[in-house]
Amino acid sequence: MKRVYNFSAGPAVLPEEVLKEAADEMLDYNGTGMSVMEMSHRSQSFQEIIDTAEADIRELMNIPDNYKVLFLQGGASQQFAMIPMNLMKNRVADYIITGQWAKKAAAEAEKYGKVNRIASSADKTFSYIPDCSDLPVSEDADYVYICENNTIYGTKYKTLPNTKGKTLIADVSSCFLSEPVDVSKYGVIYGGVQKNIGPAGVVIVIIREDLITEDVLPGTPTMLTYKTQADAKSLYNTPPAYGIYICGKVFKWLKKQGGLAAMKERNEKKAKILYDYLDQSKLFKGTVVKEDRSLMNVPFVTGDEELDAKFVKEAKAAGLENLKGHRTVGGMRASIYNAMPIEGVEALVAFMKKFEEENL
Repeated sequence: MKRVYNFSAGPAVLPEEVLKEAADEMLDYNGTGMSVMEMSHRSQSFQEIIDTAEADIRELMNIPDNYKVLFLQGGASQQFAMIPMNLMKNRVADYIITGQWAKKAAAEAEKYGKVNRIASSADKTFSYIPDCSDLPVSEDADYVYICENNTIYGTKYKTLPNTKGKTLIADVSSCFLSEPVDVSKYGVIYGGVQKNIGPAGVVIVIIREDLITEDVLPGTPTMLTYKTQADAKSLYNTPPAYGIYICGKVFKWLKKQGGLAAMKERNEKKAKILYDYLDQSKLFKGTVVKEDRSLMNVPFVTGDEELDAKFVKEAKAAGLENLKGHRTVGGMRASIYNAMPIEGVEALVAFMKKFEEENL
């Protein structure tokens, strides 16, 4: 079996030891004589899986007791609607636009109320994070919304916006569990798991309890109220059980690696190898201002579309998969999530050096 280095933005690379463990348990989970895929979500065995997963993510992120952890469906994109449906009491919200996903979230929220786009980096193709130290936060805004790490454009907030007392909501899909985080600074912190935690199909929502109420917008479906999901402890209906099981295994793996402080250190080390090379390369260049670079998603270009395509093709042949940039920006993008080993980044840089020598 030949494993490739998978630089996909999501669904993305998972820790090999987690995949092997899941394979070993595929036909018989923990002596039950069945796979987790076949197991009733109302069974004692599954209850233990979801309870342990929640306890482990609480420990990893140091989640305060007054926050609920919900394992939901519909991906991060469903939260674009669920957030305003549940939280837009005044029908006003402020959004900071730093890429495609914040843009989509703002457009969705507009169906439910007034959206103020209080800052944006669209003027320079989202290659930086705007200064958020003194924003024109609306007095009647229900919340301020950000996408903390931009998978497509490769930017990351290093400092959270000054929301002037308003509740901060953050989509952290592509930087989830990549470094320590102070959950108490957010009202809601959520993310699709298919980038840094598990298989597609689960979105984890960490929400402060005072934001979970029956007072939601008229017409909000029962399934889409946080109260329904919180009261049922994520088991209102059949959850994405197998996905949650894999997430739980990844949490255990992260704890074994030393937790989020250790992951941050590893991620910084990996990203530095790639960024250092990009900064001195004569052929490739990174597309993000230095101070706003993501540790997870690294976009780069040669400046020549044909050469970009040639690079992606030859990289694939060399066992470096999924390096094509997002269709909206072109070029290349290496997603180097938690589960990408440092050897993968070293192999990529070695290949880039060789390609540069051959094509300059």
